[in-house]
Amino acid sequence: MGLQRIRPSVEILSGATADVYFARANSILDREGMDPVVTMEVFCREDAVLCGMGEATNLIGHVLADEPGAVVEAMQDGDLVTPKEVVLRIHARYRAFALYETAMLGMLSQSTGWATAARQCVEAAAPQPVISFGARHVHPDITDVLDYAAIVGGCVGASTPAGARLAKLNPTGTMPHSLVLIFGDTVRAAEAFDRDMPPEVPRIVLVDTFKDEAEEALRVAKALGDRLYGVRLDTPSERGRVTADLVTEVRARLDREGYGHVRIVVSGGLTPQRIQYFKEKAAPVDSFAVGSYISGATPIDFTGDIKEIDGQPIAKRGRIPGVTESPRLKTLDLAAWRD
Repeated sequence: MGLQRIRPSVEILSGATADVYFARANSILDREGMDPVVTMEVFCREDAVLCGMGEATNLIGHVLADEPGAVVEAMQDGDLVTPKEVVLRIHARYRAFALYETAMLGMLSQSTGWATAARQCVEAAAPQPVISFGARHVHPDITDVLDYAAIVGGCVGASTPAGARLAKLNPTGTMPHSLVLIFGDTVRAAEAFDRDMPPEVPRIVLVDTFKDEAEEALRVAKALGDRLYGVRLDTPSERGRVTADLVTEVRARLDREGYGHVRIVVSGGLTPQRIQYFKEKAAPVDSFAVGSYISGATPIDFTGDIKEIDGQPIAKRGRIPGVTESPRLKTLDLAAWRD
């Protein structure tokens, strides 16, 4: 699962995305005729759901595939890591990989932050599932990485085809408010959705655009009958947001009219605390769609430390010289990246 064997971008391989001091260090070492074999270890400082390792090892695999004596050991996406646990170790000539430290740390930091935030939502919602709806909050060039990280963190689906594809899933979604607004009526929009979407696409309809949510849910249920999979409540803050009482009322009215099969999806500014509110109130939510809490997660800092130079233990102050015992690391087969 993840960015497997896809060649990294020209910008990354050229070093254009690296902190400039790494390029300057490489230039100095080249001029001085120095290129020691080093062992670098990478870790973070908090409990986290590791993500971005598939992308990071794909980069280092391409870089070191033909490097004699290079050894790369790594943990895997989805592993739960503890503070200062080594997640990646690289043993190779320093100048062979130094230019890519920035990229590797960035891949790990951003994706691990997203995956960890997703896990917080998933744990709060359990056993109900969580879907990632965060693509609209990040640059489109990285929506696939965001959604992949959310799925690594435990989300059952993601809204973008690109992100879902990385995780070998189908994208998950309902319909936008714009579709309902253009049709001018929720039922008309729902009927068009039902007519025109392939049968494998679940019929989940937004019911907060024009009328009372409970009223709209019943109108749509009567129009689509057994074909209606669910309704989504996304009431904006201007109207008081989605509440536990609202979910309970919608559920009760659907059940009373014989539509017990219709599921209720809740979205709109969800956080682990908001999800926990619904759980504590025993609101009958079938699934949660989370956006900005995941996409806006703070990156989790990763650090790369040189621990050996030409076989001799070394470390900067505050660190322990020498290789750290790390039984969960697995050695990569670098030959798999050779052209």
